[in-house]
Parts: sequence; structure tokens; C-alpha cells
Amino acid sequence: MSRVRVTAIVLALHAPAASAQSTAEHLTRGDSLSTALQPQAALTQFQRALALDSTAYDAWWKAAEAAIDVAKQLTSYEGRRRDSLYQAARSLAETAIRVDSSGAEGHFALAHALGRYARTRGGRERVRYGRIIYDEAARALALDPRHDGAHHVLGAWHAEVRRLSGVTRFLAKALFGAGFLGRASWDSSTAHLERAVELRPDFIYHRLELAQVYLDRHRNGDARDQLQRIATLPVQDVMDPSYRDEAARLLVAIATRPPGPTDAAGAIVDSSMWPALGAEGQSAAFAALRHNDTYPFLDRLGALVRTGPTGTNVGDLQVLLLD
Repeated sequence: MSRVRVTAIVLALHAPAASAQSTAEHLTRGDSLSTALQPQAALTQFQRALALDSTAYDAWWKAAEAAIDVAKQLTSYEGRRRDSLYQAARSLAETAIRVDSSGAEGHFALAHALGRYARTRGGRERVRYGRIIYDEAARALALDPRHDGAHHVLGAWHAEVRRLSGVTRFLAKALFGAGFLGRASWDSSTAHLERAVELRPDFIYHRLELAQVYLDRHRNGDARDQLQRIATLPVQDVMDPSYRDEAARLLVAIATRPPGPTDAAGAIVDSSMWPALGAEGQSAAFAALRHNDTYPFLDRLGALVRTGPTGTNVGDLQVLLLD
């Protein structure tokens, strides 16, 4: 399905009714609904603004952000609708850029939509979108150096590339010529996310992502400081309650994580466990994988295989099949 058609579908989800309100009034109402964490209703207002004025730059990028806020609340069971919303957000952001390429928000909305979408995909697809995400976030930052969201996206980009497996990075270079991935570094990830927190210290997601990078870098004390602050911050995003829960789980993981090598040789899981986890448990599983910290999660499931010291190293086997 083309992105143009996807955009049309989303814009038609709540067809604008006849209204005496002006474009500015619809934008103001949409902003109020966004602040009230009602993104679907906010999207409707931005759609109505666009029905009155298709050149309204703010309506395009704000509609994109509202669509992202709706999409990111959906689980993998609603993946088709979630993905359609992310692609619609992409088209809305691209239109905003066509209307005014000098505005930072349009470029950020495009990087944000693709970044969120890429995180629902496998390694190869993440790589395919990686260049656009990086370029659009960097463009937003060039236009507005104090854009905390753009700093966040760039920090997350560096971290996600560093988390890719060696096989995925090799394939990226061979298939996509993605040599630009070599610029990714943990130092840049940390610097951008720390700047995002500095610019907007009360935003939960900035601190959560920074804490996750600190954990990747084995800076547990710094991660703990960020995670503890999250409990004191106001809810400003539709996902903040979930982010708070994830922060609490990470604090427990830090407290219970064994130092150095663990006592587990691995774990045994099967397909019957996944549906039994439920949405919250599945979210925790993805978080554990993302942070390379599955020990506490698998321990709670009773799935760990504890052999004790064996005197041998465990080797990981990766098989690459090409047809």
C-alpha cells in the first residue's frame, strides 16, 4: 500500500464535519488535546485544520506526531494498524517538509515516525531506514540545535546501531552499502541523550533511554540515578505510565543482577510461553532483549538452566542462509 494511500486512509478515519472554526482554532484545540494525552482526538482536530488549509505546516507535522502517539500505544497483536499509522505519520511529515523544508519539526517528525517504525522491525529493515532517520534528525538539529527530540533520536540511533549483531552489520554493508553505520558510537549516543535530558529534564522518555544506554555501557550507578528520578516526574506522554513501569523493572534488574559471569548456561523456552506472558510480560521480554539483560526475566520464568561452573566457554553459533 502506498504511503499516499495510507495518509488518505488515516485522514479519513475521522472525516472532518462541517465547522465554523478556523484553522487556528482547530490547531489550538488539537494542541490542548495533545497536552491532555488524547492523541486520537487531537489528530481529528489537525485533520480538520488541514481540510480548511492544506498549506498549514503546523497541522501537517502535528498530525504526524499525533498519529505516532496513537500508534506507539498499540501492541504487536495490532501490528497491522500500528504499522499503517507509522507509515501515515511518515507521509504526513514528508508533506510538512514539502510545505516548509526550513522547519525543524517536519524533519524531526519524519525521523521520529521512521525511528519508531524501525524498532518494530528486524535488523535488516532497521538498517534500511537507518540513513533516513539519521539524516532527518541531523537536519532537524541543524535547524534547531536545542531540539531535545532530535537529540534523543540521534542518541537512540547510535545506540541501536551499536546493538546490531555483527552479522546484521556485515549484511548491511554488503547489501545496502551501509558504511555510514560505522559512525555509530556509544560516546555519541550518550552525549546526545544527556543533552536531551539537559534540555528537557522532566521528560521521562529521555531519562529512560539514557538509563538504557548507561546499562549497555555497564554504568549501573548512573543508570540507577536516572531511573530513580523517573518516579518523581510528571506524566507528559501517553506512554509515560509504561515507561515508569519499565524503569521500575530495570531498577529491580540492577539490584538483582549477579556481578560478572552468571551461574546460568542458558535457558529453555518454547512457543507456549509467549502468549502466556500477556502484553506486559511481552513488553518486559523485548526490554530485556534490548538491554542484553535477559537473566532476571528468564529467572522469573523459571527457565534458566543452571549448571554451575563447567570450565568451558559457551560459544554462540550463528547460521546465515542465503537463497
